Amino acid sequence: MDITVKPAADGASWAMVDLLGRSMGRIVQAGSTLSIEPAGHAIETMQSMKHGPFATLDDALREIETHTRGTCQLQEAPAAPPGGSIPVDKLNASNDE
Repeated sequence: MDITVKPAADGASWAMVDLLGRSMGRIVQAGSTLSIEPAGHAIETMQSMKHGPFATLDDALREIETHTRGTCQLQEAPAAPPGGSIPVDKLNASNDE
């Protein structure tokens, strides 16, 4: 089972989704540790694995990969452009000027 882990808006958790975009649960930070909270189809698949505590996000991702025998990739949050948003007139600007 291949899983993508995406930062959630709350800044303290990461959503886990499969390749079809279905929720597989989340990874939650509580203080200095993290735990895996499976949901949907992942509840049964991840039932016998360690759910935490983990010291790092990499440790949690590694546990998921080891147990599911798939890949677990972190999708970084998109970086904000320096200085805020990009002006609309610059979105399609060419460098050929």
